[in-house]
Amino acid sequence: MGWKIGRVVLIVVAVGAAMVPLPPAWVERAYSSLVYPRIQALLTPMSNRAPFALFDLLIVTVAIASLCSIILDIATRRYGAFRVLGRFLMRTTVTVASFYLVFLVVWGLNYRREKLTGKLQFDEGAISADAALAAATADVEQLNALHDAAHGAGWLPLTEIDPALRAAFGRVTQELGARSWAVAARPKVTLLNPYFRRAGVEGMTAPYFLETLVQREILPFERPFVIAHEWSHLAGFADEAEANFVGWLTCLRGSTADRYSGWLFLYGELARALRARDLAPVSAMLDRGPRADLVAIATRYRQQVNPRVSAVGWRVYDRYLKANRVEAGTASYDEVVRLVLGVRFGPDWTPVRRAQSSKVKGQSLK
Repeated sequence: MGWKIGRVVLIVVAVGAAMVPLPPAWVERAYSSLVYPRIQALLTPMSNRAPFALFDLLIVTVAIASLCSIILDIATRRYGAFRVLGRFLMRTTVTVASFYLVFLVVWGLNYRREKLTGKLQFDEGAISADAALAAATADVEQLNALHDAAHGAGWLPLTEIDPALRAAFGRVTQELGARSWAVAARPKVTLLNPYFRRAGVEGMTAPYFLETLVQREILPFERPFVIAHEWSHLAGFADEAEANFVGWLTCLRGSTADRYSGWLFLYGELARALRARDLAPVSAMLDRGPRADLVAIATRYRQQVNPRVSAVGWRVYDRYLKANRVEAGTASYDEVVRLVLGVRFGPDWTPVRRAQSSKVKGQSLK
């Protein structure tokens, strides 16, 4: 009887944790700034030591345990079909509730922290179609200037941590208010890679062990940004637009190859934000090298991604984000353009925080 009551209490607590609102300022001070950094500093170094994704081991273990429980219920012949189904549903509900509570404690509460727009000097009035055009033009100039040197330097293998990118990541997170450097995770390939490839998922932050999982087939010049984006999640920036923004800034502070990857990502975002009449002349400014890289990315996507699998996957992820109070859902990925255009920057693309003096000399893409 006590165990039955305990299961009910666990489920009620999980539902309450999902529904009860928490003040973002409280989450920022008590969890994102104090508790979470200590959790990340413990879990990510531990998972870095494993030669495989611990998240894969968790998935396999849960699947086997669930299957064995069903087989045991059937084999004992004590339960009819409806009783077996009822026990399965109850175990599943309890398991989901347990994993959800652990998810919140280990990483998920970061979805409820204060937004970057409230912590940085952000001007909504700076966001316009003309500003997007100017930013895209500046982006193309960067791509043309960096292409040859970036390809000449090359990129590290997928599973190695780029020292320059790691150092840049630490600097950027501290500039954004972190009290200590977040730990960079060693990129890993996952058993979920076939799904990633067909669904168009380039990377994932595994919350229970705070690992960085990267799709094996993404191109070398895509990898630095994808990894920096996932590291941004590890630093507590759960919102996808914010992770894109922090990942872009991280690339800009890294090596030439890292910077090229960051600008290549941003070009794709800005191209979608441009007016139809502006896209063609901006695209025409691209040199042959960056143009070929963009074509290679589009070709990879077209050859690998199954539209139906991708649509289902993104629909599920959209609901997941909205359930975690990201109102824009998967559309939040595209909101990085608002941050790039609206945030005020100091020298070397340093975002200016609200607490800093308004006399800081600005820099922008416009």
